[in-house]
Amino acid sequence: MNKEQIIPLLIYSHAVFGGIALLSGLIALIVKKGKNIHKKSGKLFYYCMLLSALTALIIAVLPQHQSPFLFAIGIFSSYFIITGYRALRFKNKNIDLKTDKLISGIMIFTAIIMVVYNPLVHQKINIVLTVLGIVGFVFSTRDLILYKNIEKLNTAWLKLHLGKMIGGYISATTAFVVVNNFFTSFYGWFVPGTIGGFYIIYWIKKVNKTQQQTQIKLE
Repeated sequence: MNKEQIIPLLIYSHAVFGGIALLSGLIALIVKKGKNIHKKSGKLFYYCMLLSALTALIIAVLPQHQSPFLFAIGIFSSYFIITGYRALRFKNKNIDLKTDKLISGIMIFTAIIMVVYNPLVHQKINIVLTVLGIVGFVFSTRDLILYKNIEKLNTAWLKLHLGKMIGGYISATTAFVVVNNFFTSFYGWFVPGTIGGFYIIYWIKKVNKTQQQTQIKLE
């Protein structure tokens, strides 16, 4: 198989995995959390998103397809998916956080590059890369701070899982919206994130309320 055949195959695979991730992620979002269908659809979403991001990373470094922008977005979406899935481990008290710290460190480095690349190379600011870079930097820095407090990490695992996985779904939805030009200009990059942000807040508040009610009953 020559290069002319490999590149279209990678692009097609990227789109297929992304489409499956959109559907399975939607199912995981709307069904009751913790149920078997949520777990199965969530795992399908996780692996398809990873494969979609991996093919994007490969495409971004191929000759005549080099794209620092696409490569950074691939790492950005991978960060949310991987850390969101790994957050399920944080319910256990004896956990090794070396890999988690490495992932957050890579995201911090990538976030800095996302912010400074365009000003340094093209002498102009890319608003999309800048905003996503700031978001990635804030989340990954918060991760490293939280990793220093195992007790707090044990109680925050569900919020981390929901927030990061929804963040990953926002990435998939954003890619779909942008590729299909549902919005003019750069609005497509931020509309899914804005809506998804409110959805994350809703779930975080719901989890907090449930935890408070549980604590009251225990007392």
